[in-house]
Amino acid sequence: MAMTFFTATDTPLYSMSWMPMTTGQYAGTCIFLIAFATIFRALLAVRVNFFEFLKVLKYRREGGGGVKFGYEEKVAVRPWRVNEAVMLGSMDVVLAGIGYLLMIAVMTMNVGYFMSVLAGVFLGSFIFGRFMASAGGH
Repeated sequence: MAMTFFTATDTPLYSMSWMPMTTGQYAGTCIFLIAFATIFRALLAVRVNFFEFLKVLKYRREGGGGVKFGYEEKVAVRPWRVNEAVMLGSMDVVLAGIGYLLMIAVMTMNVGYFMSVLAGVFLGSFIFGRFMASAGGH
């Protein structure tokens, strides 16, 4: 395993069968990493606002049709619900898996892969960052 960054275009990603052989394949791999990191940030925005999303869905299901401004459920501690716990747990597993896959891409020490992950994080934060800022969880 390389201990310094390098710029080869034939670095395998995740397995030996995913090894770009041409510059176009390398560019496609970098575009995939940008999209993957952007999706990671989008899912993170959903995760940190999970209960707000559930509240909006519940309100729409009850015939509200949209978000009612000022609608706030006041409870000291939110009751534990199995279906919410399963959804949260599943989302956390998906987020951890994507995060580890992005980490493995960076650990190849390939400059293009590293910059692609950073570009994806930037793009995801640029697009979805406003949803995370109000939650205070990044």
